[in-house]
Amino acid sequence: MKPIKDAEKLKGKRVLVRCDFNVPVSGKTITDDYRIQRTLPLLSYLQKEGAKTTLVSHIESEEKTLMPVFAYLKKTFSMSFVHDIYDQSTKEIYGNLPEGDFLMLENVRRYEGEMSNDEKFANDLSKFGEIYVNEAFSASHRAHASIVGVPKYIPGFAGLLFDEEVKNLSKAFNPPHPFLFILAGAKFSTKLPLVEKFLKLADTVFIGGALANDLFKAEGYETGKSLVSEEKIDFSSILKNPKLILPEDVTVENAGKISVETPDVVSKEDKMTDAGPKTDEVLEKKIKEAKFILWNGPLGQYEKGFKEPTFVLAKAIAESGVEAIVGGGDTLATIRELNLFEKFSFVSTGGGAMLEFLANETLPGIEALKKA
Repeated sequence: MKPIKDAEKLKGKRVLVRCDFNVPVSGKTITDDYRIQRTLPLLSYLQKEGAKTTLVSHIESEEKTLMPVFAYLKKTFSMSFVHDIYDQSTKEIYGNLPEGDFLMLENVRRYEGEMSNDEKFANDLSKFGEIYVNEAFSASHRAHASIVGVPKYIPGFAGLLFDEEVKNLSKAFNPPHPFLFILAGAKFSTKLPLVEKFLKLADTVFIGGALANDLFKAEGYETGKSLVSEEKIDFSSILKNPKLILPEDVTVENAGKISVETPDVVSKEDKMTDAGPKTDEVLEKKIKEAKFILWNGPLGQYEKGFKEPTFVLAKAIAESGVEAIVGGGDTLATIRELNLFEKFSFVSTGGGAMLEFLANETLPGIEALKKA
C-alpha cells in the first residue's frame, strides 16, 4: 500500500477520502467521537496541503444522516454538505470547492450500489476525486463500493490512521514473549480460526464472555440460560490445548439475584453474565508476566451493566506498562469510561475489521489499495 504522504503535489488536487464516521448519536449529539478524533490528523494534513477534499462515510442504517458529524467537523474545517451525489447543485459545489476546503457526502449506504459494490456506482463515486484515500480501516473488512470499488478507477492511498492500524496490529504476528491474547465477546463461529491461529502464536490465550460459554458447554457443563452459539461447532482442535485458559469463576444471574459461581455448578435456571473476581486475579498474574498483550472484547454483558471485571482488566493492563494493543467497540467504551486511552500502546478503531485482519493478515480494503 502507498501511504498518502507519498502522493505528490496535493495542492489543488481533488482527493476522495473514505472515512468511518459511524459513531453513536443521541438526537443530534455525538456521544462518542473517538473515530472522528482519529481522522482529524489526516483532515488537517489535507487542509494544510491545499487539497480539495470530498469525505464519504456510512453511518449505521441507510435512514441515518451524517449531519451531526458535519456539524461537529464544521467547527474546525471549512466544509459543505450535500445530500445527493447526483444532484446538479452537488456538482456545482464540488466544482467550486476552494483549496483546503471539504465537501461531505450524505450517508453512502443510502445508495443501493454501495453494499452490493455496484461498478457503476463505484465509478460515479470515483468522480469526486483524482486520488482516493482509505482512512476507514474499521470498515475495510466490507467489500463495499466505497472501500474496494472506487480504487479500481482512481489511484488509491492508505490514510495516516489506516497505515498506523496495519503497522500496529501486524506486531501481533511476530510479538515479544510472553505474549498474552485476551479474546472475549460473542459469535464463536467467526472467531474459531482466529483462536486456532493465536494458540500457535501466543503463550497464553484467554477466552471470556459468551465465547467461554460455548467452551463450557463443549466440556459438558450446564450453561442454563446463558448466551451460547446456535451453530454446532467442533472445538476439539482447541479445548485440550494447554495454552488455553477460561474463566475460573462466573457472575450468574438467577431470578434477579446475582451471585458468583464456578462454571461447573451453573444450573439450568442460571444465566452467566460476566467473569468473577478469581478470573481477574488469574489475568492480573498473566499480565504481570507478559511482554506483549492483545485484547479484544469485554468479559461480560457490558451493554447490560456487567462491567466491573472488564474495568479491573483494563486498569491492570493500563498500569502494567506492558506493550498492549486493544480494540473492539465495548473495549473502547471501557477505556473511554475509565479515561485510559493514553495508557495503551495502540487502541484500534476496528472491531470486526481488527479481528478479521488478525485472522487473515489482510482485508478487502487493503487488497483494493494494493491493486489500485
